[in-house]
Amino acid sequence: MLKRLPFDEALRSTVGVPERSKLLDSSPRSRVWRVRLADRSQVIVKQITDGGDPGADADTRFAREVAGLRLARRAVGPAVAPAVLATDPPSRVMVLEYVDDLGRTDDWMPGYAEALARLHALTGPADGGALPAWSGPTAADAESFLALARALDVPVPSVVLDELTSLLARLDPTPHHALLHGDPCPGNDLRTADGVRFVDFERASLGNGLVELAYFRIGFPTCWCAMSVAAAPLAEVEDVYRTTWRGLTGRDVPGDLADACAGWLIQGDALVERAHRGTVDQFARVPTEDFRWGRVSARERLVHRLGVVAAMTRDHDHLLHAVGRLSSALAVHLLACRPRLRPLPAHDTRPWY
Repeated sequence: MLKRLPFDEALRSTVGVPERSKLLDSSPRSRVWRVRLADRSQVIVKQITDGGDPGADADTRFAREVAGLRLARRAVGPAVAPAVLATDPPSRVMVLEYVDDLGRTDDWMPGYAEALARLHALTGPADGGALPAWSGPTAADAESFLALARALDVPVPSVVLDELTSLLARLDPTPHHALLHGDPCPGNDLRTADGVRFVDFERASLGNGLVELAYFRIGFPTCWCAMSVAAAPLAEVEDVYRTTWRGLTGRDVPGDLADACAGWLIQGDALVERAHRGTVDQFARVPTEDFRWGRVSARERLVHRLGVVAAMTRDHDHLLHAVGRLSSALAVHLLACRPRLRPLPAHDTRPWY
């Protein structure tokens, strides 16, 4: 009974009469059905749930998803998200346009990057308050990262704290108003004949689009299927993103990609799935425990991110030189102590649903 299709009379009068439904796989935080209506058309019905936790932010996630999807529908030309056809806020139910996913393609990243840039470019300063500001790393995250280095007996130059303090200031989302998806991972990107459409906007926010462009370099930090991208396709997708953004906005992407990557590096919560974020200091676990999320371990994710930041800051003119050197030293130490750590899977091994 708990999984019965939540389709009341108001939705029936707005959308149509459901004739058949199929419960789809989804996270514990939602229930999703594909529904065939009496007129033979199809829709998606999504209900945000508390995931078994009465204190969960289900109402907030519902509001953010609906707001994010409606902002995304501003796209001129091919859509970048499904349309919201109707909502039932008391039940946290939304009825969405059905999007037919074409499935697997070998060269999936350029279309993803183009759609991501188009999504990010849809909002601006006038939209302040339409969604929460992006929530990035904090001073507590920076201190936890430095504590990890000390726990591993890797020397921490005094200037690193100053660099991280400046980094946090540069990552302040206040000046930025790009429409961020919040979790642009494989499975949340549907490939259509007109391009990629994103779904699952429960963590939508406003901020700097570079924090999501950074996914390609930093290994898809909010995704169970962490991946690495080789140099040539990486250069291509970043060029696609920047060119698309410039064409839509008339200006270059603001900010620095190295900052965005360093921001992901110092967030210990980016080593675990959403249900475990904010529960304990994840970096404090790393010296004694190599916990897994999806197909790779926390240390494997961390070594990849350390290598990325070390490489990006080696010849960088920003204030991240000491952070880069510390990242390199940490990566060397972890690999020396744990020689069986594997590189992240390549981008062409991404899962398809």
